[in-house]
Amino acid sequence: MYDLKQYLPTTRKEMQLLGWDEADVILFSGDAYIDHPACGAAVIGRVLENAGYRVAIVPQPDWRGDYRDFTKLGRPRLFFGVTAGAMDSMVNHYTAARRKRSDDAFSPNGEAGHRPDYCTVTYCKILREVFGDVPIVIGGIEASMRRLAHYDYWSDRLMPSILADSRADLLVYGMGEQAMVEIARRGIQHDIPQTAYMTDNNMLAADGDDNVIVLHSYEEELKDKRKHAEDFRLIETESNKQVAKRLVQRTGNKMVVVNPPYPALTQDALDQIYDLPYQYLPHPKYKDKRIPAYEMIRFSVCIHRGCFGGCAFCTISTHQGKQIVSRSKDSILRQIDKLRQLPEWKGYLSDLGGPSANMYGIEGKDKAICARCTRASCLQPTICKNLNRDFSQLLDLYHTVDALPYIKKSFVGSGIRYDLMNEEYGKELITKHVSGRLKVAPEHTSDEVVRLMRKPSWDVYLRFRDFFYRVNKECGLRQQLIPYFISSHPGCTDKDMRQLADETKRMGYRPEQVQDFTPTPMTLSTTMFYTGLNPYTMQPVYVAKSEKDKKRQNSYFFWWKKREH
Repeated sequence: MYDLKQYLPTTRKEMQLLGWDEADVILFSGDAYIDHPACGAAVIGRVLENAGYRVAIVPQPDWRGDYRDFTKLGRPRLFFGVTAGAMDSMVNHYTAARRKRSDDAFSPNGEAGHRPDYCTVTYCKILREVFGDVPIVIGGIEASMRRLAHYDYWSDRLMPSILADSRADLLVYGMGEQAMVEIARRGIQHDIPQTAYMTDNNMLAADGDDNVIVLHSYEEELKDKRKHAEDFRLIETESNKQVAKRLVQRTGNKMVVVNPPYPALTQDALDQIYDLPYQYLPHPKYKDKRIPAYEMIRFSVCIHRGCFGGCAFCTISTHQGKQIVSRSKDSILRQIDKLRQLPEWKGYLSDLGGPSANMYGIEGKDKAICARCTRASCLQPTICKNLNRDFSQLLDLYHTVDALPYIKKSFVGSGIRYDLMNEEYGKELITKHVSGRLKVAPEHTSDEVVRLMRKPSWDVYLRFRDFFYRVNKECGLRQQLIPYFISSHPGCTDKDMRQLADETKRMGYRPEQVQDFTPTPMTLSTTMFYTGLNPYTMQPVYVAKSEKDKKRQNSYFFWWKKREH
């Protein structure tokens, strides 16, 4: 039996059950409400609740018609919080060929159509229309990665900061727990770390302040793609610093200001977030409806935050940070104990992982070197000598979890960095934590293409492949290694795709896990796609942009099909 009082309220009736006349904060989310620490709106809601605030949530409000979903909970005492959900709404809606998707993993029964395009902006415009004077704070991956001028693949144009179109009062970027609590405590203030805002104050662009970086204006970037590439390099460099500078970008007659982030959370602080009273279930309103994303995370455990891989096309390190913050073993065990009490628990953990599953407990040997570092990746072009590459904590965690009497098997379903692996960890992973097929992401066979991707060379993959099958043979296992590939990434030519086709054919592969490159806001790969330049060298990069060119490159994956041959 569900107890509605154990969830964040989603209706007036649920608020009344808690004895509330009003909420302090009302969150609007493009995702269905799943009360789970893998879901951003649930985390922010629980963190604010733990800080003493009354938080309600409106998941997937109907933005068409009379806007009753936007008014049903009334006015919040403090502010509205708006997020598009766990994905950028345009990535959620469209394929790399800009075709509309027929499903949505974050919606009931996987149905598409429960959120609008450019979700954050649409929700904000409605809230401004209905509640003109109530502050609006935006966050989540869509707002985070669109905080400054960015290329939007779906409209094929450079767009200004999402603050310009949404007219939100504040933008919280990255993992926003600390900033959201501070906003609730102090109100809309412009000195809160890890926030961005728009202002008329032109003095912010004054030269000579060592703590401020003035970017090219949005209008200058529109006229000159080279300036957009130059700005990207500055933005990424600052995002990888432990002590960053304030970024300022003129947009029209206003200034967009991005404050430096908070320091990474401590382990104790991260543990406290995971110890909050999540129900680990979708809200009871979804009774008898299946939410595909929940099916994937139901019995999974995220063991750390952050990623130092720095892949050119990935948003994880930009959003979560490069520094690894690992949960304590006790915190992880407490979550597993809660999971085993859920309906349908059968003793299997689907994933004991994270943004990159084998980065748990990995850090720099000398923290002073890390504090000065501006590298986007600790693994490419070479593995940093200051990286400890110590898997002892992770192996100890595996052994402790597997020894629990109610665990039959713990799998690692998240991606792994095989270029980071040693033999001891590799054997443990392959023999005890693979569900028959291990998926890895070499992405391409061309050294030039993977260099631009900030991925290891094809030779590194081949060495791992040989190791994988040797361990399988020694241990009497018959598991498969499934490589993941991308076509049409900047720098990838037809010649590179022919090489990939020849190599996979020679090895007897018929690639299953393949994807055409999709440019997403604020990544190195997207900047190369839009500008045709490598921001770090300012040298030209070939880009397959047309639908015809992208389709032709993708067809090389399917060399065994007669029509593609």
